[in-house]
Amino acid sequence: MVEAKKYELAEFVQELENYRGRHTELITVYIPAGYNLNAVVRQLEAEKSTANNIKSKTTRKNVIDALEKLVRFLKQIEKLPENGLAVFCGNVSEKEGEQDIRLWSIEPPYPLKTRLYRCDQEFVLDPLREMLESDEIYGLFVIERKEATIGLLEGKQIRILQRLTSGIPGKQRAGGQSSQRFERLREGMAKEFYRRCADALKEQFFHMRDKLKGILVGGPGPTKEEFLKEGQLVTALKEKIIAVKDIGYADEHGLELLVEASQDVLSAVEVTKEKQLLEEFFTLLAKQPEKVVYGKEQVVKALDVGAVDKLLISEKIPKEERARLEKKAEETGASIEIISTETNEGLQFYNLGGVGAFLRFSID
Repeated sequence: MVEAKKYELAEFVQELENYRGRHTELITVYIPAGYNLNAVVRQLEAEKSTANNIKSKTTRKNVIDALEKLVRFLKQIEKLPENGLAVFCGNVSEKEGEQDIRLWSIEPPYPLKTRLYRCDQEFVLDPLREMLESDEIYGLFVIERKEATIGLLEGKQIRILQRLTSGIPGKQRAGGQSSQRFERLREGMAKEFYRRCADALKEQFFHMRDKLKGILVGGPGPTKEEFLKEGQLVTALKEKIIAVKDIGYADEHGLELLVEASQDVLSAVEVTKEKQLLEEFFTLLAKQPEKVVYGKEQVVKALDVGAVDKLLISEKIPKEERARLEKKAEETGASIEIISTETNEGLQFYNLGGVGAFLRFSID
């Protein structure tokens, strides 16, 4: 259900992004999971006194009315949702002097950790946007002969995990050493550095390998290829590498360049996953039709008897209809996949009715 809730959240955020207050009269309230709801109500009651100091009579009235609407809404809630609650309220009328106070609320797909009250010209949506990106996790690794950096890409945020240096001397050999011996020394130090890097990658990524959607590797020249050949990186991580890019740096800036250079790969990962899912669906439909169903009537029938294992819904299906199907899926423990129309397979699925399912058992 998390995927379905994330899709609902994405639509929710997209809708609220379109609203701008004429003045600072749009209110955002984030209530973390497990927080005292009564404490939030008391704070909003107190904010009404503060709002009385607003100079503009119209703005003052809009803010106070929005606060009162928020308080009434929260007082009706008997228990805070498991993941907390985000509530938005304010005057969104496009005409000066007219009032159109609306309220929106949503339980996010992941526990809220932010406690916030803000009155501004726009709603504060960053904590929700971060949730839309939070499970997009990629390992990052950039390397050159003298240094390497390991990082994580979480959504759009790059986090540095570890920096390593090799201690390999430059090509200028020390006096009294033969060129061949000096070069063998440098090569030995390079291989030892590659192995240290491989150990560091294992330490940082191995425990989270199931969560990683992939690993991106970059660096200048042939060093990155040498590392992949000589570094003895464990197979489980080597199989996670989805891109190797030429990057001029192996520091923090190198991680940023690696992400920029890998946008084509990153955008293709989700598309590939969806294409594979639909290819499996269409193959079963042609060869083992008893294992899948399509069309609203057949899918609802399968949901009613608990036969659906995975529900597929096109993003173009009307919101109300999608919500009804998702509720039925939730009641029977079926997983949900939202299918885009950005691929030929996605369009084909939509033209087939936009609703389908993999079955736990066949139905008549």
